[in-house]
Amino acid sequence: MISSRISNLLNIRYPILQGGMAWIATAELAAAVSNAGGLGIIAAGNAPVEFVENEIKKIKRLTNQPYGVNVMLLSPHADEIMELILREDVPVITTGAGNPGKYMTRLKERQIKVIPVIPSVALAQRVEKIGADAVIVEGTEAGGHIGELTTMALVPQVVDAVKIPVIAAGGIADGRGLAAAFALGAEGVQVGTRFVCATECTAHARYKEAILKAKDRDTIATGRSTGHPVRILKNKLAKEFDKLEKNGASVEELENLGVGRLRMSVVEGDIENGSVMAGQIAGMVKEIKPCREIIEEMVEEAVKSSERIHHLLK
Repeated sequence: MISSRISNLLNIRYPILQGGMAWIATAELAAAVSNAGGLGIIAAGNAPVEFVENEIKKIKRLTNQPYGVNVMLLSPHADEIMELILREDVPVITTGAGNPGKYMTRLKERQIKVIPVIPSVALAQRVEKIGADAVIVEGTEAGGHIGELTTMALVPQVVDAVKIPVIAAGGIADGRGLAAAFALGAEGVQVGTRFVCATECTAHARYKEAILKAKDRDTIATGRSTGHPVRILKNKLAKEFDKLEKNGASVEELENLGVGRLRMSVVEGDIENGSVMAGQIAGMVKEIKPCREIIEEMVEEAVKSSERIHHLLK
């Protein structure tokens, strides 16, 4: 057990959250993470409410441990998803792409823990004021939708600015990252890319293989001119994005290019024309293994890293 405000708040053994990755974070993966002592999270993404409801019912059959649902606030189904979460008594939600303020009163009435993903100090302070239980501070190293600041720079600034617990995300794949996050003042971590290469993850085998083959410079942030950049592995789609942006394409053209591309890679296995979202730590992921092994190795390595730091500071 790692005792922190996050592990106590969420009633989990280890303060390790699995990222809410659309099409990837299914009930199977989330249940495996929860059963291993972390917090598994189902991704609602832009999926219709019926899909999310099926996933919630499935995870309730697969685990009796705490779990969460990630709600993308820009989704056209966000209101319906929130109603579903209230109806199903989901214990934890994480939110992305906005401020969950309009839902907060009802969520708190049902004692649902609310943890927004934030890219800045200002948003962290705003969500703390409206009652967020914690914040996930995501650096630009992360895969998928990203902000501008690095995890190393952003986490300590948010820690200094708010009183609620901070969870670090972006660039964390092993115990060294976990120990580093604690050193920065975080009380938990959110891990995405590493869990894509978990045995229990249902993503296409070619998607996993692309991550296993990735090297340190194989990711790129696409669509920066839209104001909503996305980090993916370099492929044919990335080149198309780059060409369009250099030629001054409109936001609408760039957004249209990305429609359906994540499903294309995760479900269909087209890793050249699909969006293979992955963080900069992809080059550190070398093998596929069960969630339990990933988490236990991460914790063991974090302990060893902490001992090394203690030795150096003597």
